[in-house]
Amino acid sequence: MRGGNPASYPPAMRDLRLLPKAHLHVHLESTIRWETLAEIGAANGVAVPSRGDGGTPLAFDGFRQFADHNSLVRDCLRRPEDFRRIAVEFCEDEAAQGTAYAEVTFTAASHGERLGDLEMPLEAVLDGLAEGQAAHGVQCRVLLDHSRRRSVERARRTVELAARHPAVAGVGVAGEESHPLAPFAEVFAAAGDAGLHVVHHAGETCGAASVREAIGPGGAERLGHGIRVLDDAELVAEVRDRAIPLEVCPSSNVALGIAGSLAAHPLPRLRDAGLVVTLNTDIPSIAGTTLTQEYARVRDAFGYGDEVMAEFARASIAASFAPEETKARLTGRVDDWLAAPDA
Repeated sequence: MRGGNPASYPPAMRDLRLLPKAHLHVHLESTIRWETLAEIGAANGVAVPSRGDGGTPLAFDGFRQFADHNSLVRDCLRRPEDFRRIAVEFCEDEAAQGTAYAEVTFTAASHGERLGDLEMPLEAVLDGLAEGQAAHGVQCRVLLDHSRRRSVERARRTVELAARHPAVAGVGVAGEESHPLAPFAEVFAAAGDAGLHVVHHAGETCGAASVREAIGPGGAERLGHGIRVLDDAELVAEVRDRAIPLEVCPSSNVALGIAGSLAAHPLPRLRDAGLVVTLNTDIPSIAGTTLTQEYARVRDAFGYGDEVMAEFARASIAASFAPEETKARLTGRVDDWLAAPDA
């Protein structure tokens, strides 16, 4: 695979909005339009966190500061109509950027415990996604995440909740990777037995040990982020040989200080290592990006041509938990996009 020398690539000419894409790593609570958040906060009498100077992307001094900000966002969501609205708007915004299929992550059990109704937040989100899909033509499924800092019992409730809802594709852990995943291994083994997919955040803020834990006792089928796999050559070979996809989120990594800049991001080295790389936004409203913009930023930062952009799109579709017929149809649309005349 080609590396990141911009001078060696042809210019990308095709419209990236028209490229059919699967969005595999995006947190619903971090997609909320700032105007929507302000309206919901006002309706619920809850203070809304700062948007930053003039709405520019926020920057955080470490993961903990980001997590505290995210807690303030989540606290604004109180009523079924709040959850339903953000799900509908998620579908609308994804469709506008050419997303054909999305797996959106939602921290359902945390909201349910906070509000005293474990089912309501997820059911409201699923209702909103159903409405949004019908209106905007983007297909969506849900991944339920669980903070590593929280109890094994809550993780078990998350898995049980997921198993009751067919629109939930899978479960996994997220949060600060300094907290071990191993205590949850039995819970996620049970999730697999229940027919749920397992996807963990790992290799974002911590190194190779985090990834090994995720793909070992954690049973991860994909890696949320996974960029620190490069810390260990043997691990790179294992992840490559097992074709475990990475959900790479460059702008998020920059916003959280994990990469110093987009140009310094290890994405080209991940490709050069033969790893399966998908592009995602993670926290788009905070990082100030959309999926199309993320593709464009990567294209411009590393000089990739349309063939590489199509490669990312195909990888995202193949790595998704969509039905095989959906994957085949969307891959065909990617081929059509690449075969079309340059704009």
